[in-house]
Amino acid sequence: MNKKNILLLFANFFSLFWRLIPFKIREFLFTSLFIIESRGSSSKNSLKRIFIIKDKLEWIINERAIKYGNGIHPKHEVTTYHKFFLDRIYDGDTVLDVGCGNGTVAIDIALNKKNSSIIGVDINSNNIAVANKLKNLFNLRNIKFITNNIIDQEKISCDTVILSNILEHIDSRNIFLNNIIERTSAKLFLIRVPLFERDWQVAFRKEIGSYYFSDPDHKIEHTLDEFKNEIKLSKLKIKEIFTIWGEIWASCENDK
Repeated sequence: MNKKNILLLFANFFSLFWRLIPFKIREFLFTSLFIIESRGSSSKNSLKRIFIIKDKLEWIINERAIKYGNGIHPKHEVTTYHKFFLDRIYDGDTVLDVGCGNGTVAIDIALNKKNSSIIGVDINSNNIAVANKLKNLFNLRNIKFITNNIIDQEKISCDTVILSNILEHIDSRNIFLNNIIERTSAKLFLIRVPLFERDWQVAFRKEIGSYYFSDPDHKIEHTLDEFKNEIKLSKLKIKEIFTIWGEIWASCENDK
């Protein structure tokens, strides 16, 4: 059992007693502790500690949000981000979703593009197990999920490749992109990555030497210029690009 699961078990047990204390008092106690933690001779070190606590809070918010969504993060609904992909995929296209996770985006495409063939690939077998449950729930015949690293996957011929929050996890992104281009011969790449310029605190964290990525596995969180330059180094050409919800969204064409 990992550290996070142990913490959750601990929290679930002690929350029964903690909630006996009125919320106003609990709020006062938390706020007081955070203020005390923020004090010290070095404001820089204080800020670093508070940012660590803030990151823990963000993790808790996401854990509760997924619980609220019955296993699906509410961001899928409230940001309507699936629409970006749906609006750019023709009904009849073969679509490859690289790093498909639990298959939420791929499932939505399969439901809305009945004549399309969807392939979801993810390295995490647990994600694929959840994706297959969703597939069976909707009785979909135009989608399949594969547990594999896309780099180890045999050639897959497709029209469109989806890279939704994938590139930031890759060290050699130029090699990775060109490898997928060669393996798929896809003409359209729909890419989504976190934006470095999403909030002033991100740049401030970097300035004071505090961890500023939104995920510990991230290798980069692009500025808009960094993203554009990386795409230029690949065999892709940006057709459309914009930022919303703290992320970069780009439609890119295979320039080969």
